[in-house]
Order: sequence, then structure tokens, then C-alpha cells
Amino acid sequence: MPPYRNLNAWKHAQRLAVECAKLARGFPPYEQEALADELRRSSYRVPISIADGTARKGTRLCRASFDNARAALAEVETILEIGRDLGYIDASAYGRVESVATEASKTLYGLLRKMPEVEALPAREKSSPAA
Repeated sequence: MPPYRNLNAWKHAQRLAVECAKLARGFPPYEQEALADELRRSSYRVPISIADGTARKGTRLCRASFDNARAALAEVETILEIGRDLGYIDASAYGRVESVATEASKTLYGLLRKMPEVEALPAREKSSPAA
């Protein structure tokens, strides 16, 4: 079994992606290629980025993947709020999926907290043009 499948953050993110895909099906037809598609894409990126991070060699690359997952999760939470405010997601469904998003966020933050801090990449020196 791949190591990411043992991570609670990945499990919550995977569940969130499935829930979001189901919710997106209920958006109106005119939103299927806009907000619904963005919800699916962002929610899929969360578990994918976590899995990607576990496959990376080195703390910096792993952390960058986990940061990407966290950014995608922020997008998902925002899109869910927009969908709720537009009436595409009822209060019950919103509460259910928001609790999954909260668990994914907490466990992902826990993963990031356990990782050692890494220094920023040094700025590249500009090479001078050949004479």
C-alpha cells in the first residue's frame, strides 16, 4: 500500500474530493463548466498533492506539495461558500462537507507542523550576457 494511504490528511482529503464531486453534479447546467468544474478540480488537487508530497525526496519538495494541497483546500472552502450563498448547496450538505474540509485542514496542518522548517531557496544569480 502506498504510504500516503496511511495518512489521515489524505483520507479526509480523498473523502472531501468525492463529496465535492457529488455536490458539483447538483449545480445548475450553466455552472457545470464554471463553478462546478472549479470545485471538482480544486478538490481533486488536495489528495493528489498530498500523495505527490509523500513521493517526493527531500523535505523542501514534500513541503511544497503539502502547501499546494493547503492552497487547493482554501479554494475548495471558498467555492463551497460561494455555492452555498448562490443556493446551489443546501445547509445540510454544506455542513456535512464543511466538516470534512475542516478535518482535512486540521490533519494537513498537523503534517506541515511536524515537518522541519526549510529555508527559502536562494535567489538565482543572473548570468551576465556573453561578450
